[in-house]
Amino acid sequence: MPQAKITRMVLPDHECPFGRRALQLLNDHGFEVEEHQLTTREETDRFKAEHGLSTTPLIEIDGETIGGCNELEKFLSAHV
Repeated sequence: MPQAKITRMVLPDHECPFGRRALQLLNDHGFEVEEHQLTTREETDRFKAEHGLSTTPLIEIDGETIGGCNELEKFLSAHV
């Protein structure tokens, strides 16, 4: 079973819709998902700065960085 890691923003008052969609896509395609939730704005901002990102989520598949939700959709359409 392919392995995926997703780091996504889940704040008390807001859940990133792109992170939610990416998680659903991974589950729908049979990935074993390791999920990391960013639960504060500070944690989210620090994660984005550390990884040079402007948005979340960040998805990795079998150790390869895929990117965000749009990149995941492209990856899945090319590998299914």
